Amino acid sequence: MSPARSDEYLESLVREFQKLPKETPWLEFKHNNSDPQQIGEYISALANTAALCGKANAYLVWGVEDSTHQLCGTEFSPSATKIGNEELESWILRTLSPKIHFTFYELMIEGKHVVVLEIARAFRHPVQFQGNEFVRVGTYKKRLREFPEKQRELWRIFDEVPFESQIAADELSDDQVVTLLDYPAYFHLLHLPLPSDRQSILAGMESDAVISQALNGKWEITNLGAILFGRKLEEFPALKRKAVRVISYRGTQRVETLRERKGSKGYAISFEGLIGYINGLLPSNEVIGKALRRSVPMYPELAIRELVANALIHQDFSITGSGPMIEIFDDRLEITNPGAPLVETERLLDTPPRSRNEALASVMRRIGVCEERGSGIDKVVWQTEYYQLPAPYFEIAGENMTAALFAHKPLSKMAKTDRVRACYLHACLRFVGRDHMTNTSLRERFGIAVQNSALASRLIKEAVEAKYIRPYDEAAGRKYMRYVPFWA
Repeated sequence: MSPARSDEYLESLVREFQKLPKETPWLEFKHNNSDPQQIGEYISALANTAALCGKANAYLVWGVEDSTHQLCGTEFSPSATKIGNEELESWILRTLSPKIHFTFYELMIEGKHVVVLEIARAFRHPVQFQGNEFVRVGTYKKRLREFPEKQRELWRIFDEVPFESQIAADELSDDQVVTLLDYPAYFHLLHLPLPSDRQSILAGMESDAVISQALNGKWEITNLGAILFGRKLEEFPALKRKAVRVISYRGTQRVETLRERKGSKGYAISFEGLIGYINGLLPSNEVIGKALRRSVPMYPELAIRELVANALIHQDFSITGSGPMIEIFDDRLEITNPGAPLVETERLLDTPPRSRNEALASVMRRIGVCEERGSGIDKVVWQTEYYQLPAPYFEIAGENMTAALFAHKPLSKMAKTDRVRACYLHACLRFVGRDHMTNTSLRERFGIAVQNSALASRLIKEAVEAKYIRPYDEAAGRKYMRYVPFWA
């Protein structure tokens, strides 16, 4: 999807379509058909067919005669069409699943009104309209389930073409590429010398699949390049909602917003600035030493970095209309991203790494944002234990994953669920380190004095009764009892 479609570009596009001997599976001409039901079904059919044909976009054009391909103009105006009191575009978007990107353009060609609907190809899942999947067979719109061979082929394509390889902008000149992408940051972050000429710059980015060259010699920016190195994400319509939002609230509820800021740059070039901005909003505790006062951050920076990086890298880009969000409250920090994790939340700490977006994770690893070894959550848990904070919390809510860090709270003020979660994660951390949880290790985790070992025993009992941990050896004496996670 191009960052902007000028009338000149759209007219040239229509002219090229007119030259085609007949309609293609990814192109449909209409005169005045403005039935919202039909338009929705065509969006589903054309999006799915574009994926089958290897096209970045499909098109529905009003104002071109079907049989002769001559301009005839149209009375259809998407901006003036409503279903009840709802605008056409909003109504269609609400009835599509998943919600793909599409845009209506209206222009005049030779004094005739023409409408061009540009539709992004299906990605990861067939596009449904009102619960039904459609596809083009030749120039006819059919239900996908009636053609199982096309259904199988579509799923095979989804498995083979990852999000990062999809095209975010096409039909670009050399100048447009270097304007849209922060190429100096690309070479700097990857510790590469900045080439002295334009062609070497483009060749370097092409080698990392940040850009690709089309058969006509024009350049295409991939989703990988746009989401990591785009100077302005809003220039890429399908990705602008993936910008990171940071919201700070007063108190512990989402009632009064103090600050809200939406990122504008690609993840790679803005990551350090994002972490700095978050830390700047967080309160700190002042500690008085023997001679000096010093401020201690409320949350360890390493834990924040790991959770933010996870949210960016492991989000599900097929979920449109939402992006990563960081929310700051007086007593906690919540980091949310679209898409449930690929493993159960209870097993985030021990499961081998699985990346939903492998190319994205690889580049972020190379620039030092993540390690791609599955140790991020281990570090988060270790950091919270080291600073004796409540255990982090991981939750799946609908299509979103939320990770939360909590401000310091005395053990006596923690709820039972908080104590059990902390005990469980401590056992997990010890187990992946080839060790076992004991009364002594739990006392160290919570800062419990040795004379209060009975308190640690009560915490262990709570976690055992909740079936989050179990004794490693049931026959061991009480003094030598060791514990492991329930899944060990």
